[in-house]
Amino acid sequence: MTGTIGTGTDSFDLLIIGGGINGAGIACDAAGRGLSVLLCEQGDLGGATSSASSKLIHGGLRYLEHYAFRLVREALAEREVLLNKAPHIIRPLSFVLVNETRLRPAWMIRLGLLLYDSLSRRRILAPSRGVDLASGPEGAPLVEGFTKGFIYADAWVEDARLVVLNARAASECGAHVATRTRCTGAARDDGFWRVTLEGTDQEGDGNAREVTARALVNAAGPWVMEVLAQAKVRRGWRQRLVKGSHIVVPRMYDGPHAYVLQRPDKRIVFAIPFEGDYTLIGTTDIPYSGDPALVAISPEETEYLCAAVNEYFRAQISAADVVWSFAGVRPLLDDDDPDPAAITRDYMLDVQGDEGEAPLLSVVGGKITTYRVLAEAALDLLRPWLPAMGPAWTAGAKLPGGDLPAGGSDMLADELMTTHPWLPPDLARRYARSYGTRSGELLRGAAKMEDLGVDLGAGLHERELAYLMDAEWAQTAADVLWRRTKLGLRFSASERQNLARRMGEA
Repeated sequence: MTGTIGTGTDSFDLLIIGGGINGAGIACDAAGRGLSVLLCEQGDLGGATSSASSKLIHGGLRYLEHYAFRLVREALAEREVLLNKAPHIIRPLSFVLVNETRLRPAWMIRLGLLLYDSLSRRRILAPSRGVDLASGPEGAPLVEGFTKGFIYADAWVEDARLVVLNARAASECGAHVATRTRCTGAARDDGFWRVTLEGTDQEGDGNAREVTARALVNAAGPWVMEVLAQAKVRRGWRQRLVKGSHIVVPRMYDGPHAYVLQRPDKRIVFAIPFEGDYTLIGTTDIPYSGDPALVAISPEETEYLCAAVNEYFRAQISAADVVWSFAGVRPLLDDDDPDPAAITRDYMLDVQGDEGEAPLLSVVGGKITTYRVLAEAALDLLRPWLPAMGPAWTAGAKLPGGDLPAGGSDMLADELMTTHPWLPPDLARRYARSYGTRSGELLRGAAKMEDLGVDLGAGLHERELAYLMDAEWAQTAADVLWRRTKLGLRFSASERQNLARRMGEA
């Protein structure tokens, strides 16, 4: 499996620009419907917005304050679908919403949670309930004065892996996936799109080449307007970029639950268990106008997030405690709301193309939770131009590795240790939670630890690195350490350098 599409001129039913969650989701759905598909991504799969989220599959409780009932209902329905599609990388997560009476009264929160419950059809997750923080374990990490809270359930997701698994599912259905491949031009030509592509990886020779497609999908995220400009297409809507940043600090509290912290600016901040030994804190909402490729957290955002948790937790943190931070740019539909946090998180699908003219479908906005229904809606809109496509199919289909045994990833880890008794428990659990039943591919033929090869750091063995490069399009150390895994948290500087050299980085 490679990140290129070969040589010569290729023709496809559907060419998708952008390898984030929406582009990968559309590629997966389309390839499974029998269309010939090319997915091209200028960097790594999920390398921008889709790997810089709060790692949540959720309905969006706070969206209820903005009356986004359709979005919340759709997202809540998808929450259950995705928990079944990829249970190895998507898991239930309980949230403790701490009641701050000066900001929102308890009755308002309870009413919102009842509405949240009523909009969903729960088969896996429990309904919301109140909790006494003064006496319950959930209140132990909090400063004095917080006595009442609420518990509700959503889900946690390995966001970048969700993108990769959709791309792999697309590939297994026949799609071509070209990473480190940039679109540099697009023009209509006699009922087709003629698109110029150029390799951008360290081995690329910079030579442009052309492909043709009957339909073009612009799922470029923050670069949507750039693609429209390349295609010389003008639209009446506008995109608005909003930066969201997160910090990771050493674990602030015991327990598997997350906290929802209300802020005086009416925003909320999450504190979420992360990779066992850490707490993930986010997010911010700040207007952004720079190059999306250069987005980074600011000192002011770090201070904001530290202040948010310091108002609630006994353990106090500062910028010196941050072990990792990341920022992403959310490409939202501009609805003229002056508050970045209030801009709609709903998506818009815009199709441009008359009868007999090759269509261009642009994806604006959206959230990880609704990527699958967005893909279905996109293909429904393109059906007049691609009438031979098959029916929708992804709702009940497992993503690669998601066909876990009864008992989930924990049971799978036990099975891995039974069939490979030499496999350390921590490694078995990580394989089960990252690769699911595809762990068998990674371990095929291995009879002892030495067969996994040299440990390159934090339990990343040569065998796993080869799997990530061959089966999951990893080309750089960052692809491996921060997107396919989060082992970058545990790698030393010298180990990161050694990995980069091993992967051929200059």
